[in-house]
Amino acid sequence: MKNFLSLVLVLALGGMIILSLQNNQYFTAYGEVDITKRVSESYIDRDVNGGTQAVEFGVANNLESGPANIVTAIVADYRSFDTLGEVTVLFVSSLGVALLLASGKQKRLDLHFHPNFMLRVGSRALFGIILMTGIFVIVHGHLTPGGGFPGGTMIASSILLLYLADDNFRTKVKSFKTLESIAGSLYVIIGLVGLFAFDYFLVNFLDNGILGELFSAGIVPIVYALIGLKVGSEISGIIDNFLTEEVA
Repeated sequence: MKNFLSLVLVLALGGMIILSLQNNQYFTAYGEVDITKRVSESYIDRDVNGGTQAVEFGVANNLESGPANIVTAIVADYRSFDTLGEVTVLFVSSLGVALLLASGKQKRLDLHFHPNFMLRVGSRALFGIILMTGIFVIVHGHLTPGGGFPGGTMIASSILLLYLADDNFRTKVKSFKTLESIAGSLYVIIGLVGLFAFDYFLVNFLDNGILGELFSAGIVPIVYALIGLKVGSEISGIIDNFLTEEVA
């Protein structure tokens, strides 16, 4: 019965969200946004009558990295070494927490409260929404504000929600560590390919495609996906370390 009520609640909540977004004048339907209002002047092709249209990237007009989101172009191109430093800082922080708090045998921290039925059911509904929002932010980071860092923290926040809603929940920490290692290694490898095979670290060596499309901006979506997986995995590991204790 509880599972049935949880399913009904999730479906009702999802339907309410979809209906509210469809009737919201500030939420533009996918594919109908005017991309010319969100990009820099380098991406706008102006005709003699004052009209504008998005440009198709080529050698001649490849002035930036290719993302429609200017902040992404800066983060993933002009200051790529800074981005590498930020990822390294997060890695060192996660490593420090693991060295201080992690041990061979651990169990969930015994909290002073026990989640009730409504908290358990509500958290399951919100978990999927937060998780998918984080994935959406990562995947569309080259088109709209967002990307790997905020998307990764959203994913980690969904894990935190499960920790708070279930006093017996624990993530598969080893899986997160493996995912974090693979994502971080691939990110550095892609950057080094750009450094040694082309001009500089993390150079955008793939075709930029057409501005504003989902599959565009070259390596930027790939890099943001790797950063999102790395950030989400590391913060989830930090959460696990803080909410577990050593078994005596």
